[in-house]
Amino acid sequence: MTQQHYDVLIIGAGLSGIGTACHLSRDCPDRKFAVLERRERIGGTWDLFRYPGIRSDSDMFSFGFNFRPWNGFKVLAEGESIRKYISDTADEYGVSERIQFGVDLQEANWDSSRQCWELRGQQRGNPVSYTCDVLISCTGYYDYRQGYLPRFPGIDQFTGQVVHPQQWPENLDYSDKRVLVIGSGATAVTLVPALGEKAAHVTMLQRSPTYVLSVPARDKISAVLKKFLPERWVYRMARKRNIKLHRWIFKAARRWPNLVRRLMLRGVRRALGKDYDMRHFAPDYAPWDQRLCAVPDGDLFESIRSGRASVETDEIDTFTTTGVRLKSGRELEADIVITATGLKVQVLGGMDLKVDGQRVEMNRRLTYKGVLMEGVPNMGWVFGYTNAAWTLKADLSADYLCRLLNHMQREGKAVFMPIDREGCKEQESVMAALKSGYVQRADPLLPRQGSKYPWRLVNDYERDARILLEDPIDDGILTFYARTGGRAPLAKEAASEAAC
Repeated sequence: MTQQHYDVLIIGAGLSGIGTACHLSRDCPDRKFAVLERRERIGGTWDLFRYPGIRSDSDMFSFGFNFRPWNGFKVLAEGESIRKYISDTADEYGVSERIQFGVDLQEANWDSSRQCWELRGQQRGNPVSYTCDVLISCTGYYDYRQGYLPRFPGIDQFTGQVVHPQQWPENLDYSDKRVLVIGSGATAVTLVPALGEKAAHVTMLQRSPTYVLSVPARDKISAVLKKFLPERWVYRMARKRNIKLHRWIFKAARRWPNLVRRLMLRGVRRALGKDYDMRHFAPDYAPWDQRLCAVPDGDLFESIRSGRASVETDEIDTFTTTGVRLKSGRELEADIVITATGLKVQVLGGMDLKVDGQRVEMNRRLTYKGVLMEGVPNMGWVFGYTNAAWTLKADLSADYLCRLLNHMQREGKAVFMPIDREGCKEQESVMAALKSGYVQRADPLLPRQGSKYPWRLVNDYERDARILLEDPIDDGILTFYARTGGRAPLAKEAASEAAC
């Protein structure tokens, strides 16, 4: 078995992995790197999910890469166009030929004596191994093999078809069928109007409501400005505007939750009419305790108004042969049940992470500036925003990692490692700001936050941009080591320094 060595290895060829690879190609052109992807296609999330209507849940001007403008005017773009955008970006920056597909990694171990990462796994059933100086995880935060599925009583007796959106059958025929969608998140509110175009009727069954916000399907302002101004100017203005607007909405929701709630519910009532039962769209939590669901031009509301779809708020007592019986006693008949019940969270794509043979327990580690891992040498962790467009933070993280690598080259350093010498660890996870079910289920798996910066997430694009793009790399917390040639393991050095 041949062992391949790279300066940098990126795990994942989705939005984050391709973006990071493009940053490396631009800003660190002398680094030899590769992208390892478990699946056989580029795109990550946007290739995996193929259910009807799949689209972004963030506006595309801020969701697109900062170095390659999104050139359409759809505010929420469909999945296939996003996948093409990722693929075209990889081609343009020479990244496509650096991707190795079908690589399923089982373990990454940092060897302090060699000052490098050793990775082992399989590629299409054959054992493979790699070494690299720097490892960057761009695997997202959920399990690509399977989604989350609660244990529904009696589901085995249902005679219809049960489908999870993460494993959508290619030729599923739902024409003139009664479809029941279980869930109320972004996937559910996307599926309902899309399925309603062909199905006999679609019912969205939710245990509790979600805030749903109607947004324009097309950015008409930018479309007009493009007739008079250079495209790059229009893109920059739209991106800056949308980032500020989104940030203002988030801050307003935190500062004046009751006011923002009233405004959002007023919009729903206006869309559905004064006689509609608002309990189906009135959550019992404050806005942004969970992610908001955006629908283009209110397509979900229009589907409900037309009678093609309806919403039920209740809990399932049991499945029956023909549908489900609710705890209220009501029965909902269905030919197809779609379990849009959420994600199963997974860190590092399920790969074991070790330092000198000792397993790294992610839920006992802090993240440094949300990009590096406490006590783990030469590892980057690209993790986007959960309260804004994912790519905004992913881009900043990739930019920072390139700055870090170039700093090390200038200073003649071989290893970096952040060390928490003050004992800043707290119990909150890096996703603690959200109260969504999948976040609560994932709490035992996720890295922790610290009591103060740089161990605590800022979750503010403008502040993060200053911190990651302008602040000095060498801050006294991030520790650097020269090339050694066989000294004592860095893990022991880290433990010693942390105890001081």
